[in-house]
Amino acid sequence: MTGSGPLRELGCYLLGGQPRSARDILGEVADAERLGLGTAFISERYNKKEIAALSGAAAAASSTIQLCTGATNHNTRHPMVTAGMTRTLRDLTGGRFTLGIGRGVPILQGAYGIPPVTTAQMADFAQLMRRLFRGEVIVGHDGPAGSYPVLHLDATLDEYLPLGLVAFGPNTLKLGGRMFDEVVLHTYFTDETTKRCVELVKSSAEAAGRDPDAVKVWACLATVGDHVPEVDRLRKTVGRLGTYLQGYGQLLVDTNGWDPAVLQRFLSDPVISTVAGLDVVGTVDQLEHAATLLPDEWLSYAATGAPAHCVSAVRHQFDLGCDGVILHGSTPAEIEPIVSEYARRR
Repeated sequence: MTGSGPLRELGCYLLGGQPRSARDILGEVADAERLGLGTAFISERYNKKEIAALSGAAAAASSTIQLCTGATNHNTRHPMVTAGMTRTLRDLTGGRFTLGIGRGVPILQGAYGIPPVTTAQMADFAQLMRRLFRGEVIVGHDGPAGSYPVLHLDATLDEYLPLGLVAFGPNTLKLGGRMFDEVVLHTYFTDETTKRCVELVKSSAEAAGRDPDAVKVWACLATVGDHVPEVDRLRKTVGRLGTYLQGYGQLLVDTNGWDPAVLQRFLSDPVISTVAGLDVVGTVDQLEHAATLLPDEWLSYAATGAPAHCVSAVRHQFDLGCDGVILHGSTPAEIEPIVSEYARRR
């Protein structure tokens, strides 16, 4: 997947967080395409962000920008349903669609009775999808992704299926290098973590006999300019990081080498402990209180401030080895001054 726009190395998310309306994706993808961004990523939530519906809408409302699910889970649909969805969307977009998968949030999956996603399952699933898109008839498959008497999509198919992977831990990053074409990192990674993750993906690709440069690693950089209203800035920075810490804080702290005592103080705070989903339901007072509990250093791994300052932060991700940068957390309209400045300085 290589973006079609003039700024192929830049991407954005559509309907970031909890959108007011799923219909907003129509305007957002049009804005992203108008800005010349290379790729628009679409995440999935179970309320009004079902990935197939959103991808179809974005496909119909665009003509050049690449679309990538970032991400869906492989185990919430039968593989034939996912394969059919993928082929339909690739046909609908003229090849502009890439299927991206990830592990998801274990706590949420457990609550819903969805089995946890394993590295072996994702590897097995990727192999199944690639075989289906080569037109194979798969008989008697019994592997980590499941047991299936027959899997078959279309005998006339013979194409290489590009796949994306949202990766956090070392096992997933190595899998991305071995088998996937796109790897999306997490937001609020330190410089050291980002560099380490890129190196892990690239070295894994090389060890598997692949061209490391053929595996595109995307930084996912929280990008919130100071032209955005202050309350929204709080929600998109403090609120978003706070929600990550509430959902899988120990993993993020361990990955970044941050002080776990700070995390425990944050989670046990009497205000924070009563707010589920700080970036969605947190009040201004609660967000301001959360800001006093989070170290400035933790929040610094983002693109904030004036457009020129944001662009410098974006460009720094390339210095760390990333191949592309997702301007995360803001709508395409909200990042327009930053994208314009980036294009001017490019």
